[in-house]
Amino acid sequence: MHAARPVPSAHRGFSLVEVLVAVVIFALGVLGLVRLQGTAVKMSTESRQRAEAAFLADQLIARILISDRTQFANLRHRPDAGGGSCSPSGAASTHAVVTDWLAQVVATFPRARANDQQIIVTGSDLVTVRLCWKNTDADLPHTLEVVNRVQWP
Repeated sequence: MHAARPVPSAHRGFSLVEVLVAVVIFALGVLGLVRLQGTAVKMSTESRQRAEAAFLADQLIARILISDRTQFANLRHRPDAGGGSCSPSGAASTHAVVTDWLAQVVATFPRARANDQQIIVTGSDLVTVRLCWKNTDADLPHTLEVVNRVQWP
């Protein structure tokens, strides 16, 4: 029979402290990944919303181009500055092109209000479209402004 050899204490296995340190490092890594994922989702959402806002502004300008040129001044929607970029004042437009477009804006951005959007018509060919929306009720408003000189064919 062979006698059991004693195993040196340095080779007996992991100590509890080493396991706890490994678990803490792993948990910190997982928390970092969760935070990174949250930031990526937020940035992706904001990027998509900006693209949708730019599309809506371009769509309105295209509609203006195919509308009656004599009705250009009637496209104004809350054209005065009011209390800031997202609280314009002035008369709301009743033109069908504008009301249809505003309905699309509100459908695309659920927290956007028609009265927060602004269309400024300057002279006979300059239009400024300012979109304003929020992601949450507590969120600061996001804005996109497009200025374009309209040239009818």
